[in-house]
Amino acid sequence: MKTAIYCIATNRVQAENIVDSLKNSGFSNNDISVLFPDQEGTRDFAHEQNTKLPEGAATGGVAGMGVGAILGWLTGIGALAIPGVGPFIAAGPIMAALSGAALVGAAGGLIGGLVGLGIPEYEAKLYDGKIRSGNILISVHTDDSDRTKLAKEIYEKAGAEDIKSTSEASAP
Repeated sequence: MKTAIYCIATNRVQAENIVDSLKNSGFSNNDISVLFPDQEGTRDFAHEQNTKLPEGAATGGVAGMGVGAILGWLTGIGALAIPGVGPFIAAGPIMAALSGAALVGAAGGLIGGLVGLGIPEYEAKLYDGKIRSGNILISVHTDDSDRTKLAKEIYEKAGAEDIKSTSEASAP
């Protein structure tokens, strides 16, 4: 059964160090997700601003988006806007889940998208508040207990906060 291991990075440098450590430890770019608000502080990640649809629909895989080398390695990086929540930059499996939340509107929102990923609602609310205040959510997905332990060790070594893991339900 696949496990998702989440943490909060409090700044860009810490987030890049975590993603780089995950990459260097053999985690696939398809299994790492990053989510952060698209605001003044994130322009170092996304140098070129891109138009968001007024309805808040996902723009997905934004062409021409300039990202740092570390985040540029991730799959599906793009900008999305969730009605009533705001613009975000996302990469990895979380992008697809939140794109769906953006398309259904504010009813799902960020918390709904995170719950859809298998994060318990009380933790999703915690992450929602942290992300909205400028922190960065990082997750990695694995089906190996040793890799789960390794991911947690990487997060801890980097000084990440709110390290949690959850088993992902398999589709029926």
